[in-house]
Amino acid sequence: MLELAEGSRLVLYTDGLVEDRERDIDTGLEELRTALASAGESPEETCRAVLDVRQPFRPGDDIALLVARTRALGPERVAEWEVPGGPAAVGDVRAAMSRRLDRWGLQELTFTTELILSELVTNAIRYGAGPIRVRVLRDRALICEVFDSGSTSPHLRHAADTDEGGRGLFLVAQMTGRWGTRYTPTGKVIRAEQPLPLPAPDGDRAG
Repeated sequence: MLELAEGSRLVLYTDGLVEDRERDIDTGLEELRTALASAGESPEETCRAVLDVRQPFRPGDDIALLVARTRALGPERVAEWEVPGGPAAVGDVRAAMSRRLDRWGLQELTFTTELILSELVTNAIRYGAGPIRVRVLRDRALICEVFDSGSTSPHLRHAADTDEGGRGLFLVAQMTGRWGTRYTPTGKVIRAEQPLPLPAPDGDRAG
């Protein structure tokens, strides 16, 4: 696992950015380092600085450039709970999560978040391995993460009308902006994101 300090800049690119038939890779890498050293702090400014250096050339290959900057969330935007074994633990996690959403003023997301966590925690209890942990992040989206030490990832499938189960992850996929699995040195994380509610227009606010 790679740990990056807060404020680190991560730059990913294809080889077409730093080499072509008219210049070797060492020259391209040096130009890239120079551009990064003088670029602004935001990812947008970094992309602009790098591409401006590349503009005089006519690349013979497609170029992809991805820039990200790390940042830390304050403790007031993070909630975590350990999940004891057994299906009864799902209700306790849902209740704790509901109280946290009330504190964050996100009651509008309580119903869908309860369904998402119920499915993900139940899957971790049934098919994963302990210890199981839940983390909810309030960032640009509401992010629910369920950690366990198993290596088996759940798969989305479409249940037939006569099936008694198999619809949980399909519902998660329908209710979230995106979801997926991230593997860690000790197991995996199932992550689901929901967009935050839009703020009410000025005219709809109480005077």
